[in-house]
Amino acid sequence: MTKWAGRTAVEIAEAVRHKAVTPREVVADHLAAIAAQNGRVGAFRVVRATAALAEADAVGARADLSRLPLAGVPVAVKDNLPVRGESTRNGSAATPAAPAAEDHVTVARLRAAGAVVVGLTHVPELCVFGTTDGVHGIARNPWDPSRTAGGSSGGSAAAVAAGLVPLALGNDGMGSLRIPAAHCGLIGLKPGTGRVPRDLGGGWFGMSENGPLATTAADARLMFSVLAGETPAAADEPPRPLRIAVSPRSPVAGVRVGGAYASLAREAARALVAAGHKVSLAHPPYPLTFGTVVLARWTGGTAQDAEGLDPRLLTPRTRRHAALGRAAGRLGLLRADHRGALNRRLAPFFEEYDVLLTPALARRGPAAEAWHERGWLANVLVNTACSPMTPPWNLSGHPALTMPFGALPTGLPGSVQLVGRPGGEHRLLDVVSQLEQSHPWQRTAPTGGQGRV
Repeated sequence: MTKWAGRTAVEIAEAVRHKAVTPREVVADHLAAIAAQNGRVGAFRVVRATAALAEADAVGARADLSRLPLAGVPVAVKDNLPVRGESTRNGSAATPAAPAAEDHVTVARLRAAGAVVVGLTHVPELCVFGTTDGVHGIARNPWDPSRTAGGSSGGSAAAVAAGLVPLALGNDGMGSLRIPAAHCGLIGLKPGTGRVPRDLGGGWFGMSENGPLATTAADARLMFSVLAGETPAAADEPPRPLRIAVSPRSPVAGVRVGGAYASLAREAARALVAAGHKVSLAHPPYPLTFGTVVLARWTGGTAQDAEGLDPRLLTPRTRRHAALGRAAGRLGLLRADHRGALNRRLAPFFEEYDVLLTPALARRGPAAEAWHERGWLANVLVNTACSPMTPPWNLSGHPALTMPFGALPTGLPGSVQLVGRPGGEHRLLDVVSQLEQSHPWQRTAPTGGQGRV
């Protein structure tokens, strides 16, 4: 019997379109993988076994099956995006358990393209922190279950990295796609402002974007195109020579990038030189006030998301985060046009360079533990120390992604970050495709892998 769990979305959709396999067979195989492995990695809060099989049958019966870009492809959805008929708990005991009446627009686009939603994935409460743990469960890194899968799209990343689905939908307000992708050896793409529908309430004052988690450049491109409402297109092969800046420097004052993580960026820079690109050491002009500005929006966005929720049902770290956000609002820290100011500062840099290359992380992920039971300061410190590289591009609105590259001394997958000009998502994916060919990676974690220290 052909196994479909662990295949790419491109492979699955092509086979379904040509009727080499039915959507039900594909979905059933992935549901079996979820049943076997979800207890180890903690990816899913809800598995839609019965509903997913019924939806797979409906896809198989569609008259336009041969034209569906995601025909029969199982996908997972982050549990802060409404899925019709399911509750949206957002990692909290304070959110309502009533089922959503309608799909989020991104979920609707995936379904229209032929995808089947097999489940909703774990997130930290209100998607605030970079470790995915809370009252509904803990998401673990499939490569090393003793470590966190990252956050806040940690459950989605764990599902893809374990081979339980080929694609997952998440979102990124401070790195919430790119951080778990980096921990779990995936591609996590944060689209630029306006490229994919947001519709996330306050959206952390415009910092949050919806995007894909995938194991290949082709899969990431396919899902991004569907989310953006584009006609899926093949990669431009090869990409023209680009001017690439490499910067291993942290944008947050006082936060150091570990040597192993800076080395990955330098190794990727050498690979890009070998591929014909012009690569220079150059640092973006991050403002000294960057950390304060982002903290104000991070906490302020949480304050918005917590409005109307019973504070007694929120964890202490979330209550403190929201309280600081309300204080930031009273002090006027959220009114200034910080995005405009940052982009005016960055404009000369991105006139000189097409792409920025940085480390994806600054140190290894924290242990997969009940961080939601710890204090606010402990959470903020461990998050900031691990992942200072991602937030600037939420504030600026530039497209950014993290991708697998090399390996860490622990044996876990390495990762680097690429940042592009506005509208440059496909250019970034062209670079990913080029590195994927010259420095291929193992797409999913070995089943039953043991934790490493």
